[in-house]
Formats: sequence, structure tokens, C-alpha cells
Amino acid sequence: MIWDNKIATTLQWSNEISNREQKEKVAEKIAERVKNGDVIGVGSGSTSYLALLAISKKVKEQNLSVLAIPTSHEVSMACSILGLNTSSLLNARPDWSFDGADEVDPQKNLIKGRGGAMFAEKLVIKSSPENYILVDSSKFVSFLGEKFAAPIEVDPRAVNLVETELLKLGANEITLRLAKSKDGPVITEAGNLILDVRFNKITSEYEKEVKSIPGVIESGLFINYQVEILTT
Repeated sequence: MIWDNKIATTLQWSNEISNREQKEKVAEKIAERVKNGDVIGVGSGSTSYLALLAISKKVKEQNLSVLAIPTSHEVSMACSILGLNTSSLLNARPDWSFDGADEVDPQKNLIKGRGGAMFAEKLVIKSSPENYILVDSSKFVSFLGEKFAAPIEVDPRAVNLVETELLKLGANEITLRLAKSKDGPVITEAGNLILDVRFNKITSEYEKEVKSIPGVIESGLFINYQVEILTT
């Protein structure tokens, strides 16, 4: 369904897209993979948004039938505006998925979640047999945490407990993510808060150790996932 409302049809990415030319090139690469009948997991973020634009253009030009499984309300709305049919993991399994990343280390481990959708993104990635991470050159790092903090989604009742346990794990900076254009913290689609956490060193066990803390819903650490990195 394509929306006719003026507000919906003028929806654009909320922030300026950095390195847009590089991101558009890698978006075109993922659009080349699309074929008739595909069920595609769609990640969140600016690169995924540009990939959606490229995919919707190909779908319209070639009259393809494609089903998208979005990882956020924002992506779901973008799909609707672009005329892409959507479903959920309750009703379909992706043939493949694509997403962006904030950091990629030499072992293809990732930090994701600046858009706050890491829980849904992990569900889609683990449900998909093929996963493509779309990044420009600025996303490559020597080690996780080199440029960005690791986002952690937390039940609001557990913030103090989680902070204490993260400090025991070696966190050296913990910040509650605050919203823009509204008072107070960012609230995820599941009604949780996001802590942006910097660690002295992120080991291969940190994803499991962080997730084991009571009150942690999910983290933006994607360690040892089967992904293919697409870049310019």
C-alpha cells in the first residue's frame, strides 16, 4: 500500500546522511541482489534507508514481488511509503537480510544500535541464512569500541543494577542516551532505555556476559555472527 497523506509521502531521513555518495554506491550493490519472490530482512539506519530507496526503484521498474521484514517502525513506514509489502518474523522467514553497522572489526564483529533497534536487528539476522552488512570506509576499525560506545537496551527498572554490573565488567563510561527534539531519554519501541557504554576492552565473551545481566534486553555487540561485509 502506498500512502497518499502529505506528511507520510514527504517523510525523509531525519538527519543529514554522512558519506552519502559511498553509501549510495553500496546500496546499489545490495539492490542488484534482489530477485522476484525474495523475502528480505531490512535493517535500520541511514545506509539501510538508502538501500530501500534503491530496492524500491528496482521493484517498480521490473515489476517484482518482494516482501520486506522491517526491524523498526521507521523502516516499516518507509517500506509502506515506497510501496513495498511488509511482514514479520511471526509470518515469514527472510531469504536474506541487509543492515548497516557503526563499527566493523577485522573479524567482522560489529557494533550496531545507534538507531536503537538492536534487539529486532538481531532477531532478523539470526533468522536469516544470509546477512549483508552495508558500510562505507569510515566504519572499519582495528578493534570494537575504537570509535563508538556499545549501546545496551535496558529495562527502566534495572538501570542502577545494570550500571553496577557493567562497571564490574570493565565499563569506564556509561551514559544514558537522551532524546533530541523531546525532553528526557530515548525510549525504544519496546519501552526501554539505552545506555551507551565504553569498555576498557571488548572481549569475544562480552556479548554473552552483558546479555546475562538481569534487566539487559539486548546489546549492540554482534560478535561471531555469519555476515558478509559489502562496501565500496
